[in-house]
Amino acid sequence: MAWVDHTEIQIMSGRCWTELRRPLRAVPALEQALARYDDSHARDKALYLSWLADAYLSAGEIEQAVLVVDRALDLSDGVASVRPRRRLAPLLKNLGEHRGVPAVSELLDKAAG
Repeated sequence: MAWVDHTEIQIMSGRCWTELRRPLRAVPALEQALARYDDSHARDKALYLSWLADAYLSAGEIEQAVLVVDRALDLSDGVASVRPRRRLAPLLKNLGEHRGVPAVSELLDKAAG
């Protein structure tokens, strides 16, 4: 129970709002919590960023989703877990529908390389 602090509760709340497709509630909760979440917890932060990117995608904020997925990819690079990349795969697939947006095309090339 020691790891369940205010930040973790906010992240869990944001994840729930994301799954319920309520991005206007998910985004602020996740952004506030992730601003306090240290990059040294790269695996977990990459996973939590994937929910933020999903919320942005649900809200139609494609460029913002790209920025968040890009950050999650950077954090997940070199971690000893496949879970972040697996969690990001469907987001990258959904972003593929917006390949005409230059930032999306760049991100998809980066993810493939």
